Amino acid sequence: MADPQVSKRKWHFDWRLMLFSGFFLPVLLGLGIWQLDRAGQKQAMLESWQQQAENLPWQQLIEGEVRSGKPVRVTGMYGDHSWLLDNRTRDGVPGYEVITDFYPLEGPPVLVNRGWIQAPRSRERLPGIDTPEGLFTLSGRLADYPVPPVLADQGQEEQGWPRRVQRLPREGVTNEVEGLPALIIRLDSGQQPGAFRADWAPDLMGPGTHYGYAAQWFALAVALTILTVVASYRKTGANNDNDNG
Repeated sequence: MADPQVSKRKWHFDWRLMLFSGFFLPVLLGLGIWQLDRAGQKQAMLESWQQQAENLPWQQLIEGEVRSGKPVRVTGMYGDHSWLLDNRTRDGVPGYEVITDFYPLEGPPVLVNRGWIQAPRSRERLPGIDTPEGLFTLSGRLADYPVPPVLADQGQEEQGWPRRVQRLPREGVTNEVEGLPALIIRLDSGQQPGAFRADWAPDLMGPGTHYGYAAQWFALAVALTILTVVASYRKTGANNDNDNG
């Protein structure tokens, strides 16, 4: 008959293990709580932004807190200037992003990124750009001017419209359109007037991402607790007593 003491386990206090767990457990819990708080803040901010976009006219929107990612709705008409932002690929296919000036009924003009269009096979040709005429209401999000770091020489600026560009800083279009705000508008879908392929990757971390991070931190805290408890119970019995003797 087997000795029952061989399989018996007993709590053993290990100050090094407790010090390790006592330090990291509050850290993991704190990070999880912080992510939950960030998720709540982001949700409130998005709800506030959406309400402002629906209720405030364009003039009042840009006079308030102007931040990239803020939803906007604006009613007006497209202008006659379109820039083709070069070296933009989708699914490995080269193309351009089409940026056109837009003139709201109230407030200053703004540049609208209408989305991506495929480039012709020949570099000498530019894609045909159709800009609808009339009064439209567009919805999108505020975004920064497309000024990626370009180390190569930009070369001589092209003439005519549409105009191919490698970058489009705000100061680079003031000769064509005056009074532009600090940000442009990116259409939020390809179903709007004048839109091309506007399936942007999200550039604003939503509440769901923060909830996911919080779940990861809490899961690590639970795992640490379980491992600490398991490691604190050690076998006792004849063999263990001999080792300690």
